[in-house]
Amino acid sequence: MSIFGNIMSSIFGHAKAATAQPASTAPGKTTGPSSSSPSDGRSGPAPPSPSGAKTATAPAAARAQVDVAALLTDLASKNKEKLDWRHSIVDLMKLLNLDSGISARKELAKELNYTGDTNDSAKMNIWLHKQVMVKLAENGGKVPDSLKV
Repeated sequence: MSIFGNIMSSIFGHAKAATAQPASTAPGKTTGPSSSSPSDGRSGPAPPSPSGAKTATAPAAARAQVDVAALLTDLASKNKEKLDWRHSIVDLMKLLNLDSGISARKELAKELNYTGDTNDSAKMNIWLHKQVMVKLAENGGKVPDSLKV
């Protein structure tokens, strides 16, 4: 699997695990959000319903609900090491228990079509972090705009 694929699998895998746990406590948690925004929950599924293709892509729609920033913030709060995943690709990869070494980051740069000098790791790392956030958003993650620019 690709390095970016591992990043996505790790993030979306954590999201699935997190949603499985609240499912057992869903009655208390779902009551609050449904009472505060019942139309939001219904308006999201309403547009996909008219199209059969949209209905078939329900798993993709579920991915769109993954709040990447909230999930990573939660993971970071449980990590004994202080990791600045919002600014550092190395810390992001460490948070996800992935290899964050220079060779792994160069491979990730190759996967994401980085055209700069991979020997300038500072510039490459900044570009990688932004690209990973953009790609997560493109693949169904909810990522704040501040992390994509």
